[in-house]
Amino acid sequence: MTGITDFDALRRAMAENSEEPEGPARNARAEQLLAEAEKLDIPLAVIEALGHQLKVYNYSSEKDKMFVPFARLLRMWDERPEDFDEYEIHSLHWVFKWMSSGMLGQPHIPLASIEKWLAEMEHRYRLAGHSERAVRSAEFSVASHIGDVARAERAYAAWLAADRDTMADCHACELHSQGEWQVERGRDAEALDLWGPVLEGEFTCAHEPHTVLASSLAPLLRLGRPEEARAHHLRGFRLVRPMESMRGAYADHVEFCALSGNEARGLELLAERPAYFTDSGNPRSGLEFLSAVTLLMDRLTELGLGDQQVPGPAGRAWTARELAAHARVETLALAARFDERNGTTHVGDRARARMGQRPLVERLPLGVRSAGRPATAPVTVPAPEPAPEKDLSALLAEARRLSDTLQPHAVEAWLAVARAAEGVELAALDRAEIADHQAMDQGPDGIALFERAAELYAEAGDPGEALAARARGAYVRALTGEVDKALAAIAEPYDGVLALYAEGATGVRQTAGVLMSRARVLMRAVHEDPSGDSPDGEVLAAAEAAVREVLALVDGLPLPGGEADVRLAARGAEGQAMLAELSVRTGDLETAVRLFAKASAAFVDAGLPWFAVEYEARSAGLAHHLGDIAEAERALRAALEHGGPYLEAPGRAQLHLQLAEVLGGRGRPQEAAEHALEAAHWSDEAGEGPTLGAWARHQLGGFLLRQGRWAEAAEVLESALPDLSAETHGDGAVVQTKWWLGDCLSELGEHRAAAERRLQAAEIARHWPEQHDHATLAHLAAESLGNAGLHAEADQAYTRAGDLWRSLGNVHGLVRSLRARAWLALRADPADRGLDEARELMAAAIQECEAALLVTDDEEARQRLTGELGHTHRQFGELLARSVAEEAEDTAIQGAFEDALTQTAEAVAVFAALGDGAVHTRTAAELAAGWLEADLSRPGDAAARARGVLKAYEGADDGDETVRARRAEAEQLLQLMEEQTEK
Repeated sequence: MTGITDFDALRRAMAENSEEPEGPARNARAEQLLAEAEKLDIPLAVIEALGHQLKVYNYSSEKDKMFVPFARLLRMWDERPEDFDEYEIHSLHWVFKWMSSGMLGQPHIPLASIEKWLAEMEHRYRLAGHSERAVRSAEFSVASHIGDVARAERAYAAWLAADRDTMADCHACELHSQGEWQVERGRDAEALDLWGPVLEGEFTCAHEPHTVLASSLAPLLRLGRPEEARAHHLRGFRLVRPMESMRGAYADHVEFCALSGNEARGLELLAERPAYFTDSGNPRSGLEFLSAVTLLMDRLTELGLGDQQVPGPAGRAWTARELAAHARVETLALAARFDERNGTTHVGDRARARMGQRPLVERLPLGVRSAGRPATAPVTVPAPEPAPEKDLSALLAEARRLSDTLQPHAVEAWLAVARAAEGVELAALDRAEIADHQAMDQGPDGIALFERAAELYAEAGDPGEALAARARGAYVRALTGEVDKALAAIAEPYDGVLALYAEGATGVRQTAGVLMSRARVLMRAVHEDPSGDSPDGEVLAAAEAAVREVLALVDGLPLPGGEADVRLAARGAEGQAMLAELSVRTGDLETAVRLFAKASAAFVDAGLPWFAVEYEARSAGLAHHLGDIAEAERALRAALEHGGPYLEAPGRAQLHLQLAEVLGGRGRPQEAAEHALEAAHWSDEAGEGPTLGAWARHQLGGFLLRQGRWAEAAEVLESALPDLSAETHGDGAVVQTKWWLGDCLSELGEHRAAAERRLQAAEIARHWPEQHDHATLAHLAAESLGNAGLHAEADQAYTRAGDLWRSLGNVHGLVRSLRARAWLALRADPADRGLDEARELMAAAIQECEAALLVTDDEEARQRLTGELGHTHRQFGELLARSVAEEAEDTAIQGAFEDALTQTAEAVAVFAALGDGAVHTRTAAELAAGWLEADLSRPGDAAARARGVLKAYEGADDGDETVRARRAEAEQLLQLMEEQTEK
């Protein structure tokens, strides 16, 4: 049974169907409703059902179905115009525009038919007395579609010159079309200027700013404004995602991903909409989508990922290379059908241009969850001309230069020497250096190679470097946890090098190398001391003595700029960092910060800034712990600067995240968001998206929320949730993310979803020992449920929150939950039963305030409770005033207003008791009472209240917006009452 027995039921069913998501199910329901309308034998019912069917077809993937119902409507209009009411007459003429654009999107409809239709539209609009603005707009669409630039420009000018009337598209839609024309003519900046009012929310409609946000993506990238493009993608895709009819805008987001280095996200977008590959009801949007798919697949293939599995048309598996070929063929075939119909090559030219675009940015981090760009696979390319290879002597010279000056990639340079030296007879020193650096590359497995290097250094006549190599091997042994064996192994090189140095048989460099290795081993002993935060004094003393021995050797040496000087300067800097670590172990954090800063500065002065990164990061952590947030910020910025291109992705992610947290704590959410975004990006690059990346996205979402960027924040927070877990990130992070997400969704008007997130967070917080968060979340969830129209569920949630507030002794929360339940009761059942319940709940709220005031001694708490009591009386009065319908009996209305006035007057008295601090709330209640007096035909009393408000603001600051508003309202009330009195 459909339940459609009369016209009202039909209208209710159509209204309900209009609220359903776009798609075939809604269309099918519209078809059923038309059949039901035809059974009612009411011409207007059929007209409205046909109009409903037209609307749902137009906003779906089945746009090709709308021509039949429109033709029927037009025939009915021509035969019996008296069957149409005013609204349906307007609607009939309005959808002429849909027919025009709809025909353009169907290549089987001849161009001559479209031109004929355009003339018919112009004729009928003229007969109906409408402006030609909509007609010229439709003509412009035809001309621009076929590439007739001259005609398009003429129609564009005529469109803008014509008067706006009720047939003109809304401002937002018109601006979108005008901006698109500017883009097509190569005027991106002009397009964005036109779109400004839509992007800023001045003009909106059911499909704007959705399409403007999508259309702006490529122009923003071309203009070098990637941050805005990112924001528009996050905000816009959220709007487009649930709307089936917006395949063209969806394609713009896929294109954006291909042009901004976000190929992985582009694949995720394709996976969300498999039907878009095959929906045939709107060939024009199909062409746009498939051209964007081709662009993305070509990009993946270019990156060497042609064999990667990708989402594609259902029925088979696709690789990127296969889908690229398929989508290209389909795109060009569709374009050819349009061009054949139009008699031009314009559609095909545009499709080829779109598919042939090059990336506009290498990689634009978005902040949302991503697998990261897929690793580039090997690609078969023609062999390049062989580059001239460096000879072995040149490789040796380069490797020595890099290692002597402690440059990055020195070890790799020595490995290149080793490869080039295979089968070549080398001097013992060369072989020693090769073995030494191979040992460094192999870590724990290189201990034996250090011994081999030592033998070769000795053979080459450098006994000091031989001892230094053995010392390096001892340190590597300490790194494996064998500290005692390392200490034993370092003893001989240490004694030996001191003896050689005393005899002048070795240099400072070799001696410093052994002493530093010994200091490093002893520092490992400190770190691995089982006594933890209070290490053994002898261990600490030994380590400090070893470090100071290094410093005594290298500090104060002249630095004329020789290569060896860099190594010695680095030894001194590292020694300062070791002293800092020892200060941390003894709890002297202020000294540690100073010494870490000294070490960092020494590395920078030596031309080795990348070595400073670790110590700036350590300094930042300690400064933050000590509450020196400015120093923490400075150190983190320095670490990022000094690391330059040498920072690995995990380290870069950590530094950006720490800086984001510091900046957020300093009240700079915009800067904090920028660094959290970078942290999320580098976490994904490091393969740590589910761990560190999820935490970065959690933070990023919070910073965006603090800026009021609700849609972007919601996208990021939703992206973070799948990876956040209580085990890894703590249940507090999970609750906070859901809480923030609920706040965003509430601001976006998505109240059901907001309630769901808030309830999920409340369920986790329910198990916490402290229940304040649980109560707050239950209260917020109730608010969202109420805004979603789920009154019974909202009342249940408010009751739960009220019980929690009571158990916590929080009178304010309890009172607010009671007031909210009162409003819900009235909305759910405006009849007597609902009003009685609402009255009881408001009265209970007043009683809770009064009871709390009786037992409260704290003056500040009394002030706050008194204010809460005043607000409760004020809301009680407002509820009573709204409880009667306009059509109620005069006696019922007067009784309700009398009761409302009583409560509002109580509010005035309560606020007055709070003195000047509550002047704004008192005057608001005074004015509300004045209007009630006016409604009760008591102009004298109402005028007295208005004068009281004006007196309250005598001498008040005119720059205060509230003061100006209260004065204006009081003057208005006073004038009306004086006029009534004069009559």
